[in-house]
Amino acid sequence: MLSKAYLHFLAVLLFNNRVKHTWVIFISSLLIALLASFLFLKSSLEEATKQSIESQPDFIVQKYRAGHIQDMQNAWIDAFARIDGVDAVKKRVYGHHYYEPLESHFMIVGLDFSDEKELQQMKEAFPDFNLRDFLSKNNMILGSGVKQHFDYYEYTDNYNFRPPDRSIKKVYFYGTLPKESQLFTNDMILMDIHLARTILGVKSENSTDASINIINETKFEDVKTALILSHFDMRIISKKDVFKHSENLFNYKAGVFLSLYIVCLITFALILFQRYTNILHSDAKEIAILRMSGWKISDVIYLKLSENFLVAIVSYLLGVILAYAYVFILNAPLIRDIFLGFQNLQNTVSFTPHGAFASLVLIFFLFVVPFMLVILIPVYKISITEPVEVLR
Repeated sequence: MLSKAYLHFLAVLLFNNRVKHTWVIFISSLLIALLASFLFLKSSLEEATKQSIESQPDFIVQKYRAGHIQDMQNAWIDAFARIDGVDAVKKRVYGHHYYEPLESHFMIVGLDFSDEKELQQMKEAFPDFNLRDFLSKNNMILGSGVKQHFDYYEYTDNYNFRPPDRSIKKVYFYGTLPKESQLFTNDMILMDIHLARTILGVKSENSTDASINIINETKFEDVKTALILSHFDMRIISKKDVFKHSENLFNYKAGVFLSLYIVCLITFALILFQRYTNILHSDAKEIAILRMSGWKISDVIYLKLSENFLVAIVSYLLGVILAYAYVFILNAPLIRDIFLGFQNLQNTVSFTPHGAFASLVLIFFLFVVPFMLVILIPVYKISITEPVEVLR
């Protein structure tokens, strides 16, 4: 079948039907681009979120009373380290600083550089970090969004914080976190834990909360039970809970998007139906002439499927290319807000390709296979009809 004459005839057929095929390609590629953009964005964000959660501690323990999080006594945190199965306990100090010009908040995070693991993580996230230089004066490392707004308001070297005691604390800019971490650090300010206590008004005998790592998975429930029983006003957030919440959030937002996509898909189906029911008027005569010229039914079906398979493939490739450029080059404006939602600071986050092959296979089966089935039915119906009857 794939002779030179056959390929030439197929090319002539495509050229003669170019107007009809152009509109189908245009509409199809837009729908594929919409679906592919969603799948690319979802897989990229899911992977980034998964990696971020994996690096988090097994438990976050907070003092929770009357519906509010309160500072926790360090004596409590020290006692957690004595629970059987606990591997490491860390005091955490963090909080929000209200930035009036933007009417937004910056997240201040205190780092305990006496912890070797935390120091190593800081060096990995910020390769130019030097502990001696950083602690030589009150320094801070800024997220990209914070740095951008400080530049806009012409804070070039330092910024004055106002702690709860109404004093003024001048803190200098040490550097900016890399853009690769921008999805999670855009509105973040990192500083020494003692400086963070002063700015946030956390007493030296208290901490904001505690992070806990366990020795192994078999101790998970035992440690969780011991933490619950240790104090009546404790809230315990496990890594498993965060994973589950993240999954539910992505699934919910995926459902919202897919509802919109189903509407578009129904519209597309109606267009395809209208396009290919026209075979009864425009292409029926062509099929009948081929049958009268000696073509078998299988040959006619193969020809028409080949013609429209090329249309489907062109639509598929064009849609995928558009989606890739939209998500990974233009950073998915508008659609990304479905997942990111409200942002404290405008985030110019860049997305990293992940799971693209699985997404491409899924898109192929969601589009090309139904597309070919829509064509096969009317083509087969005309092909098995007597040519003389079709030509009447």
